[in-house]
Amino acid sequence: MAASTHKPEPRGVLRLDEPMARHTTWRVGGPARVWYQPADLEDLAAFLAALAEGEEIVWVGLGSNLLVRDGGIPGVVIAPFSGLNRMELQGDGQVRAEAGVSCAKLARFCGRNGLAGGEFLAGIPGTVGGALAMNAGAFGGETWERVVAVETIDRHGRIRRREAGEYRVGYRTVQGPAGEWFVAAHMRFPPGETAAAQENVRQLLARRGETQPTSQPSCGSVFRNPPNDHAARLIEACGLKGYCIGGACVSDKHANFIINAGAATAAEIERLIGHVQRRVAEQTGVELQTEVRIIGIAATEDGA
Repeated sequence: MAASTHKPEPRGVLRLDEPMARHTTWRVGGPARVWYQPADLEDLAAFLAALAEGEEIVWVGLGSNLLVRDGGIPGVVIAPFSGLNRMELQGDGQVRAEAGVSCAKLARFCGRNGLAGGEFLAGIPGTVGGALAMNAGAFGGETWERVVAVETIDRHGRIRRREAGEYRVGYRTVQGPAGEWFVAAHMRFPPGETAAAQENVRQLLARRGETQPTSQPSCGSVFRNPPNDHAARLIEACGLKGYCIGGACVSDKHANFIINAGAATAAEIERLIGHVQRRVAEQTGVELQTEVRIIGIAATEDGA
């Protein structure tokens, strides 16, 4: 009897030609050919195992730190934020958090459970998976300072546990085994006082609201801070606060933020990023490197 070639239908949400403007914090971006939101880790593993070998795969969390070009993404977008959203205490100050958990939610979870040192996570506008991928940080803390181990998945749906020492980690960079994506983090936090930790989170969120344009569509910080300096200081020193190209503007509140002031396109945002880089290089000699990830294809001139 021949083996069955039937592939199970995914239990998650599967859409075709899904506008990425719905799923990025800049509120721009063309359609994803395939957009998939897994129901859970098991569903994700089965979905990946069923994909064609050469299929392009892009992972998207809350859509921060991401610019999707106006022509969209010709491959498969995986959005784990609602399906991979479990957290649990594991003893010895360890927390297991799946990749779709928001960093702010993890910060509050730690505070409620008497763990300190995770308050900085409240300042990261993304998910645990994205924070692992780029060693995201805020308010003096960085993600991988707390990582003990991670769980990964490959394009065949195989899940592995890897220790933190298997990765080379730097400022906003993480290098590890190729062809694997993060699906969970095991992080350790020291014991703390619940009320104090919760108050620290509240204060950090208030500080973020005072210093960053949190009420306007942005991606978070656009550029990495150069060694011993701040990108925002350099941009402001070049007189670029408030500078706009179309609907894309350098924030008046924080110069390392570019906001969608209304009807910006991804192309306008990308042109503004390039303009800021050129102006800062010309006036200061510093080559600003982007922190934001730019993906997808440009729209054609006729808008297709």
